Amino acid sequence: MSTNRTTTRRGAQLALAAAITATVALTAPVSQAAPAAAEKPSPGAPGLGDPMFPLDGNGGYRVERYYLDFDWQAPKTPFEATTTIKARSTQALSRFNLDFGGNTLHKVTVNGSAAGTSREGDELTVTPKSPIGKGSSFTVEVTYTADPTQTRHRDDAIEDYGWIPTPDGTVVYPQPNGSRLIFPGNDHPSQRAPITFRITTPADRTAVANGRLVSRTARPDGRVRWTYDSEQPLSTQLVQLAVGKFQLVDSEGPGGIPLRDVVPDALVEPTAAYRKLTPDHLKWLQERLGPYPFNRYGLLVGDTDLGVALETQTLSLVPKADLLGTKVDAERNMVHELTHQWFGDSVALKGWSDLWLSEGHARFYEREYSEQHGGDSFEAAMKTAYQNHDIWRRDYGAPAEPTEPNLFKRMRYDGSALVLYALREQVGDATFQKIERAWVSGLKGRTASTQQFVDLASKVAGEDLEGFLHPWLYGSKTPPMPGHPDWVVDPAV
Repeated sequence: MSTNRTTTRRGAQLALAAAITATVALTAPVSQAAPAAAEKPSPGAPGLGDPMFPLDGNGGYRVERYYLDFDWQAPKTPFEATTTIKARSTQALSRFNLDFGGNTLHKVTVNGSAAGTSREGDELTVTPKSPIGKGSSFTVEVTYTADPTQTRHRDDAIEDYGWIPTPDGTVVYPQPNGSRLIFPGNDHPSQRAPITFRITTPADRTAVANGRLVSRTARPDGRVRWTYDSEQPLSTQLVQLAVGKFQLVDSEGPGGIPLRDVVPDALVEPTAAYRKLTPDHLKWLQERLGPYPFNRYGLLVGDTDLGVALETQTLSLVPKADLLGTKVDAERNMVHELTHQWFGDSVALKGWSDLWLSEGHARFYEREYSEQHGGDSFEAAMKTAYQNHDIWRRDYGAPAEPTEPNLFKRMRYDGSALVLYALREQVGDATFQKIERAWVSGLKGRTASTQQFVDLASKVAGEDLEGFLHPWLYGSKTPPMPGHPDWVVDPAV
């Protein structure tokens, strides 16, 4: 996600996270346990215990695939929806939870039989007719009415998220945990699964989603069914599903990468010049990071007033204002979201405290590219970030130790890019590039944590970087910048 706009609650979250973690531990498999058939069924944990959002995600099972069936009708109009979840239990389950917020629930079945349900906040608790054995495959079907006007708000860079109406349809902003407004699931960035989208629309609308268009089928009633396959697993925060009067503009990137831009009819020509820069952006990033990690890419031009772009996997959402402004600003956001396809999408976050790895890298390469293509000095931007770093640490938390209300504040952007800048200054550019390539190639398609990054950087550099990186990532005071003894940090008073 990018934007160029410039407690005690924390203690309660940590306590809840600790309690949930203990629950997960108690219900997790034990190495010396009896055979799975003899395990007594127990409830799956209602959350994964993430300190930012303790109830996000769920314990006791892993999703193997989602099937989303949406009967979309018209802008700002509720419609009928069904989510089918293929999952496998990791413990014997007496009941389990789904993250699901705000939609009108109709019915839940497990393996074809009606299941008991209860709801509290965003937690939908499902009690199957019969317990689910450990290691068993099972199918959950949830029917509900979706409301394409349902949004939530954050007072940081995210702003409004969830379903975002457009003049002739909708787009979605699922980050950080808005996918539960779209469909029930296991809503945490570490939980990845492939998705099949089946979206029915009026004949004059186009539906798009992550991945490959499998089919477009005209129905006898005049409506059209669009089927998409995400192709690779993705985190729920990276889902995209949009409907509108779009044109699909196909082209080709370096090495034959299929490119598909999704553009509102009236914006095709006005945005064409900047959209055609994507192959150049891909080439520039591949020279630094190696092969693009997915099968295809493209831009979804958002006909909204939100000033937020989003790295939805293989189809980045970019607001129209970004593509109707200056070339420098447009390219900054385009490169930022494209960089996320490596950092945050392909290599996913293990927890929300690892967000600095995603946003910091996106801002790092965005600023490096911009400096080389008519934008501001990268070094000057980092010197300014260094000057403000202690203030940001005080107000927003250290780069790898955010607080929930400040998760998407400046520290996760320029403040985190500064950590990578310091690492490059410490180990040298050649070693830094080796670290970056090792990270995105060795962890492609996996989730990863801050500690894994520190360990990998140390291994590649041939020196223990824990003592160097830990103060940058967690300390209350900003360390000296290698190679820049004249840089000064403003005091946080």
